[in-house]
Amino acid sequence: MAFGLVAVGVLVLFYGVTYRSTRSAYSGWWCGSLAFFVVSASLFLLNGTAFQVVANPLGNTAGTLGAACVWAGARSLREREVRWWQLALLPAVVLVVSLLDDPGHDVWAGGVAYLFAMAALIGGSAWELVRLLRTQRPAGGAREQFRFAVSSMAIVSGVIGGFYLARDVVFVAAGPDSAVFRIGFGSQVTTLLTMLLLVVVTFSMSALSHEQQTTELRRQATRDGLTGLLNRRAFLEVAERQLDQARVTRHAAILVADLDRFKSINDGSGHAAGDRALVAFADACRSVVGQQGIVSRLGGDEFGLLTLGGPAEEIVAEIAARYSAGAGETDPPTASFGIAAVLPHDDVALALARADQALYEAKDGGRARAVRHDDGSAGGLDGRRSA
Repeated sequence: MAFGLVAVGVLVLFYGVTYRSTRSAYSGWWCGSLAFFVVSASLFLLNGTAFQVVANPLGNTAGTLGAACVWAGARSLREREVRWWQLALLPAVVLVVSLLDDPGHDVWAGGVAYLFAMAALIGGSAWELVRLLRTQRPAGGAREQFRFAVSSMAIVSGVIGGFYLARDVVFVAAGPDSAVFRIGFGSQVTTLLTMLLLVVVTFSMSALSHEQQTTELRRQATRDGLTGLLNRRAFLEVAERQLDQARVTRHAAILVADLDRFKSINDGSGHAAGDRALVAFADACRSVVGQQGIVSRLGGDEFGLLTLGGPAEEIVAEIAARYSAGAGETDPPTASFGIAAVLPHDDVALALARADQALYEAKDGGRARAVRHDDGSAGGLDGRRSA
């Protein structure tokens, strides 16, 4: 009962203060988590009544859904997608097991599945937070506060996940009525640990929600809304940084690509068809370049690429083939490419200008081809004709 009252208060604060001001996914997931935990605690109050047969399995399920939201909140900090089946799988298993047990007479019906699910989900949130610490590096003075908040949440989540796992083991080995379970893993100890979790999450909520909001605003400022690729400014910055960090090989190149006769697609088939062509080309570039370079949308139907993983002409041919196969049009638009070699200590903006000049040569030469700035060689793309 005490946990439920505290959870209601924290839920009101999270929603009214943090979520409404930041709209961060992390605070939203925690609002959902606390709501499910409150529902679960309320349903467990009906144990010992005629409603226990229904309330007990639903209480187990609501508690598991609350833990699933804790995991989803941690995952959202890493900007990873959370699918509905990932949220529903363990709660559904807990519900079925609880109903098939004896919920009308046993308050611990489905207890093994419930305790295991809680351990897996809360422990999983700790793992997501540890992975976040390894990959995300906030800039400026927010770094230490961010790391402390994430570390605190990871430690407490790990402890609680381990506690639920140990609780499950003792439940199976000794039973819920044993002294070791009641004293070491009973409701009093569980309430104490969950209260500790609420204290830590209350402390960390503001820092993590605002960091998530800042990350989202940064993403919107550096990404193209349609394709999700870097925009021109971000491409120049990231490419400069990557070239500084990587060893420039003879294959390093800047590419500028342009969809041929793109305006006629927009005018003839509508902007939706044009958007589909842009997204298809972006997907083709992204799948071919992968981790061996950078892809950006420079503006309109023009794309910029930094490639490090192989001869630029081979990359161009593969992009053209994948684009043709994945565009979803009976007569997809073709693309022209300008290629400029990147030399050690080269300026990305200058290399981009050289590639742009080569692109104009490709356009003038008949489209659907690639031209390299340094030697002027041109080649058609697998014999494809311009739309």
